[in-house]
Amino acid sequence: MLRLMPVGDSMTIGSAGEHTWRYRMWQHLRETYAGPFRIVGPRETLYDKATESPDSYEYADPDFPRAHLAGWGEGWLHMTPLIREAVRSQRADILLVSLGLIDLGFYTNATQTADNARAFVAEARAANPRIRMVVLPVTPNVRAESDAAFATEVAAFNELLAKTVADLDEPRSPLLLTSPPSPYDVNLDTYDGTHPNESGEHRIAEAFAEAMYQSWDLGEPYTT
Repeated sequence: MLRLMPVGDSMTIGSAGEHTWRYRMWQHLRETYAGPFRIVGPRETLYDKATESPDSYEYADPDFPRAHLAGWGEGWLHMTPLIREAVRSQRADILLVSLGLIDLGFYTNATQTADNARAFVAEARAANPRIRMVVLPVTPNVRAESDAAFATEVAAFNELLAKTVADLDEPRSPLLLTSPPSPYDVNLDTYDGTHPNESGEHRIAEAFAEAMYQSWDLGEPYTT
């Protein structure tokens, strides 16, 4: 059975009442992947913005398999110390990683964030030397439209991330960098300039799905 683990920040964990892009990916694979698969991860909850609690189970679809490794306000900096144990305990085969925006916004510059991404890969491989990883570049949010320095850091990190993926890719543990979600408009695909709405969820899921289909022939082209 193929075991996929979503890893990410607030755009991946989602908040109370949402479906999340994880749900859209699950739907897509359920319809297009011929083999058995499971969404895995040590966490299951959503973030409740009203109470600022990470312990909500109020998914828009209560039957969705909820497992993940994502956290509101968490980035490469926070997930790197956790990923080895998560991969080991969940027996993950593929990581779907969407990280970096929160790092660049609050914790680390582009170079430091790229260093943490390299450490993340090493930690994941320490648990499973054959782990496969699909990584989403940082999608600029509304802050990048008014904060030139932040926009510069996002662009610099995405260049470093592409180099990191190219440098660390290897046949037994392949790394994929997806294309940016496209088209993606923070005014149309988010509800607050950062977090995806329904169309944004589909855009993100599509970026992951198309990378796996084109590179590994996993599933089929994404349709909404």
